[in-house]
Amino acid sequence: MCRLKQPVVWIQLFIICAFCCRFGNMCGIWALFGVSTDSVEHTDRSFAKIKHRGPDAWKIQYDNKVKCACLGFMRLTIIDNVYGMQPMILHNYPHLTLLCNGELYNYKRLGEHFKFEYETRCDVECITHLFATRGIEFCVQHLDGVFGFVLVDSKTQRVYVGRDPFGVRPLFRIKSDVGIVGFCSEAKGLMSLSSKMNGGKWTVEQFPPGHFAEYQLNKDGTATLLREQRYYSLGAAPAFQTLVPYSELSEMDIHGNIRKLLTAAVQKRLMAERRIGCFLSGGLDSSLVAALVVKLAKEANLPYKIQTFAIGMGESPDILAARKVAQHIGSEHHEISFSPEDIAEALDHVIYSLETADITTVRASVGMYLISRYVKTQTDTTVVMSGEGADELAQGYIYFRDAPSAEEGHRESLRLLHDIHKYDGLRADRTTSAHSLELRVPFLDLQFTQYYLSLPGELRQPQKGVEKHLLRSAFNNTGLLPDNILWRHKEAFSDGVASIKKSLFQVIQELVEEKVSDESLQKASAKYPHCTPKTKEALYYREVFEKHYAGQIEWLMPYFWMPKWTDVTDPSARFIKHYAAEDKA
Repeated sequence: MCRLKQPVVWIQLFIICAFCCRFGNMCGIWALFGVSTDSVEHTDRSFAKIKHRGPDAWKIQYDNKVKCACLGFMRLTIIDNVYGMQPMILHNYPHLTLLCNGELYNYKRLGEHFKFEYETRCDVECITHLFATRGIEFCVQHLDGVFGFVLVDSKTQRVYVGRDPFGVRPLFRIKSDVGIVGFCSEAKGLMSLSSKMNGGKWTVEQFPPGHFAEYQLNKDGTATLLREQRYYSLGAAPAFQTLVPYSELSEMDIHGNIRKLLTAAVQKRLMAERRIGCFLSGGLDSSLVAALVVKLAKEANLPYKIQTFAIGMGESPDILAARKVAQHIGSEHHEISFSPEDIAEALDHVIYSLETADITTVRASVGMYLISRYVKTQTDTTVVMSGEGADELAQGYIYFRDAPSAEEGHRESLRLLHDIHKYDGLRADRTTSAHSLELRVPFLDLQFTQYYLSLPGELRQPQKGVEKHLLRSAFNNTGLLPDNILWRHKEAFSDGVASIKKSLFQVIQELVEEKVSDESLQKASAKYPHCTPKTKEALYYREVFEKHYAGQIEWLMPYFWMPKWTDVTDPSARFIKHYAAEDKA
C-alpha cells in the first residue's frame, strides 16, 4: 500500500521567521499515516486547506524514521523565537516528533517541579518531556491549557494523540477500513484524501475531547488503533498543580472563590507578546472577561491599551451596551457595523469555515466572522478573549428557567459542555481562525469549571427569573461593571446584534428565500434523512455544506442545537416564552 519515494526528506515549503513562538499558538497541524507520499502535489493540496490557521510560517515533513508518515504545521506566531518551529524534535529525545496546536499555561510549573531542561522556551515542549519520562496518560492529565497534538515515537513505531477536555483546540481525524489514519486541525484538510482510499470506507470526525489514543504503525505503513481512552471527566478535580491552590479557597465565601478563580483564569491567558484584545457584546460574559483583562493588563503594565470590539446593525442593543462597558473599563473601543449586503457576501464563507450546517451555529457565526475580519484587517490585535462557555457552565440560556429540577439543570449543563466543541466552541474557533486570530476562553478554564460545577445545583439555577444569578452576584458591588450591565437580561444573539423589530435570522431568511425553491424544500426529507432541513434557511445551509463536506453530516453534525424543555421549532431564544420577560437593564 505504501510507496515512500522520498527517503530522509524535509521539504520546507515556506518559512518566515520574523515572529516565532515562545508560547503556544493558534496554528494548524496535519498528520497522515498509511498513504503513499509519491504525490507531493496531492499532499500539499490537502495540507494547504488550513493555511489560514498559520499564515506566518509553514513546514511539511516526510520522514524515513516512520514509514508512510507525513507531518505538516501551519504557524500563527506569537513571539520571536525560531526554536519553537514544528514538527518539534528535541536533542534529548530525537525519536519523538511533536505536532501541537495549543497553549499550556502550566509549562513553567511543570518544568520546575519535574526538573525538565527545556530547549526551546516553547510551552508545548513540556508534552515531549512528560511523555518521555512518565507516559501518555500522565502527560495529558497534567496539562493545564488547550491543545490538540500528535506525537510520533519512531522507536516503538507508535503514534499518540491527545485533545484538551473541552475541545477548545480543534482536532479531526480521518478513519478508514484500509489502515489509513490522518489528523488535522480542521475537517477540510482531510476531505480530499478520500481519493486515496482505493474504494475503502472512510469518515471524517472530531477526535473526542478529554481523550488520548495510541496507534501502532505496521510494516506496510498502515496504522492500527491500540487504545482510545478518556482521561478527564467534566467536573473532576484537575490532576495538575493549579494556579490557585485549593487551600486558598474559603468554604464560607463562594462569591470570593468565583472571583478569585475567574481572575486567575484570565490572568494565565495573558501570556502573549502579540497584542491582546476582547470581543465585547455588552452581555455579562464578554463584559466580565473584558473588564478583568483591562484590569490585569494595567497591573501587568502591558505596553498598549486593550482593544475591545463590538458588532451590530446600526444602534443595536449589543452596540449600545458594549459602549457603556468600554467607557466604564477604559478600553480602546471599536464598533463594527454590518448590513444585509455584508451577510449575503459572507454567508457561504461562514458555512465553509464552520464545517457544519447547524442553524443556531451558522446564525451566531455571521457576526463573529465579520468582527474577526475587521480585527485582522484593521488592527494589530492577534489574540482575542471572549466569553464562550459561560452559558453552558452557568446555566445562562433562557430555557434553563424551565428545568424540572436542579439536578436536571446540572445534567443539561454537563451535556452542553460535553458537546460544546461541536457548537459554540466550534463557532468561536472557526470564525476567528478563518482570519488568523487566536481565541482564548477563560470560562472554560479547568479549575474554574471544576469549582463551579461542584457547587450545589440550587445555587447555579436561575433565580427569580435571572439566568447566571450566582455569577452575577459574585461580582455585585465590586465596581468591575456597571449594575445595568451586570444584571442585563439575556439577549437572543440574533436580537443583540440586530434589532427587536427585525432579528438577524429574519434578515438571513429573506436573503435565502429566492435561492431555495419550494420544490427543493418538499424533497429535502428524501434527500437528507439525517438532520432533515425543515425550512429554506436550513436547506440553504445544508446545500452549501454538502458542496464541501459531502456525506459527512452525521459525523460533523450529529443533531441540531435546540433549547430543551420548550415546545419550539426554531432554536432562537426569541421564541421561548420567558424571552425578555424581565428587562434588568
